[in-house]
Amino acid sequence: MQIQLEQIFNIEGSSKDLSFVFEPEYSLSDDFVLETPVTFSGGVKNTAGIVSLDGTASFSASVACSRCAERFKKDFSVEVRHFLATKLQNEDNDDYILAEDYMLDLQALVCEDIILSLPVKFLCREDCKGICPECGKNLNSGNCTCKKAVDPRMAALLELLED
Repeated sequence: MQIQLEQIFNIEGSSKDLSFVFEPEYSLSDDFVLETPVTFSGGVKNTAGIVSLDGTASFSASVACSRCAERFKKDFSVEVRHFLATKLQNEDNDDYILAEDYMLDLQALVCEDIILSLPVKFLCREDCKGICPECGKNLNSGNCTCKKAVDPRMAALLELLED
């Protein structure tokens, strides 16, 4: 979604409310599937010549737990906050987002913020026990009957305890 910001940049004190819903054009992975479209609400404002974008993107996704591999639904809310500029003095400056010709691709910017905010691991719950490395049983649904492997360095000490 391209938005025109010329009026915002040229008139100090001006603002524009933004609200839209979109479906990203790509999927992050098979383990992360959007359940709802992304809803963005926020605004752009010019305060003392500084143009800023503030808003929130929210959506629900079905994700696979990193420990037990069970799928679960999770709601996400991502804060989107950026300062905008029409020209950059230094191309390596990450403090400002370039709005060339007063145009901003808001959908691409929101998608980028979503990707950068996602955790490295998804857990179905904080105390997820994962799966047994021997038999593959989900340990959240009960213990398995596998005998725990003994570290060969400790085997001699365990023999002393058995006597």
